[in-house]
Amino acid sequence: MQQVAEIDKFRHIFAGVPSIGGRYSALSNFGMAPAAVMGLDIKKFLDRTKEMVSACRPSASIEGNPGATLGIVLGTAAKSGRDKVTIVTSPGISDLGAWLEQLLAESTGKEGKGIIPVDRERLGAPEVYGSDRLFAYLRLASETDAGVDAKLAALEKAGHPVVRIVLGDVYDIGQEFFRWEIATAVAGSIIGINAFNQPDVEASKIVTKSLTSEYEKTGSLPAETPIFADANVKLFTDLANADALSKAVGADKSLAGYLKAHLSRIGAGDYFALLGYVEMNDGHEQTLQGIRHAVRDKKKAATCLGFGPRFLHSTGQAYKGGPNSGVFLQVTCDDANDLPVPGQKYTFGVVKAAQARGDFQVLADRKRRALRVHLGADVNAGLATLAKAVTQALG
Repeated sequence: MQQVAEIDKFRHIFAGVPSIGGRYSALSNFGMAPAAVMGLDIKKFLDRTKEMVSACRPSASIEGNPGATLGIVLGTAAKSGRDKVTIVTSPGISDLGAWLEQLLAESTGKEGKGIIPVDRERLGAPEVYGSDRLFAYLRLASETDAGVDAKLAALEKAGHPVVRIVLGDVYDIGQEFFRWEIATAVAGSIIGINAFNQPDVEASKIVTKSLTSEYEKTGSLPAETPIFADANVKLFTDLANADALSKAVGADKSLAGYLKAHLSRIGAGDYFALLGYVEMNDGHEQTLQGIRHAVRDKKKAATCLGFGPRFLHSTGQAYKGGPNSGVFLQVTCDDANDLPVPGQKYTFGVVKAAQARGDFQVLADRKRRALRVHLGADVNAGLATLAKAVTQALG
């Protein structure tokens, strides 16, 4: 991209610092150049941020260091079993949850340890939660919500730890970037991992590359055999998971039967992750959110929803490298409209399919409890079938 910019005589190239990892780069040129283009007052933004930088300086006392204090809370909670950080945000900063999701998961989820961030899971009553939760509520000062406050107070009364952070306005987001980056590094130290590498992200890239190379040679991805198939849905998994599900499903070899067998593997301290390799739009999200919340309410387990291949560079690291406490349901589909990749035999749809398969293979290699639901080309019909089957399975 830099060479293209130079050839085309772009006005300016903002160089990044190679030593800054992507999830820590919000306050570098990677974040600040787009912020300037958006029209933010960069001087005001960075002046605010410097207040947090100063408060978190190495010479500051632990008690007066916001980043270290938060990191100690996160790390200590994770070591005591509260390793699911449930992120609650007010509407004006709702997208901050996705950034925190990547920062926490990709930084801490490795070597069988880690913090599992839970974003966009609506608050419920205390009885739908296990003892593995910590709640982090970030809101703008102008966005008070009595309903959210009441729910968090009830959770706190029930014994769940709640962290509350109030931002004066959106220009305080830079302070939170820095506070949470410091906190994540501190939490990682307490957990006993290196917060600055992401070894398991590369694993799925290698498998994906192998699959696309295979397509270039043969014109197709390797054949697969479903463990279940009907008009709208097919189920796929690896041999170990297939054997476990076959024993658990018994005589009810229906879609709902297999889903019941799979979801029954969620135990205390586990989480359920719904990995949707479908278009990220409001309709699909509404259906998948309905599924995750139905599972949460029935199983009392933390739930995550990610759209692929987007989540591969965030929560994907923790799913593969973190604790083996996840139960995964991957959702794939055929692309009704596909586009060729210039200079290659494969299409963008094939690349997406290879990424999903690569993701799943690494999950299977790490002995994760995983099942793939393939919806075909009619995604809406497939999702409706899946949602109905999950309701029956949880019945």
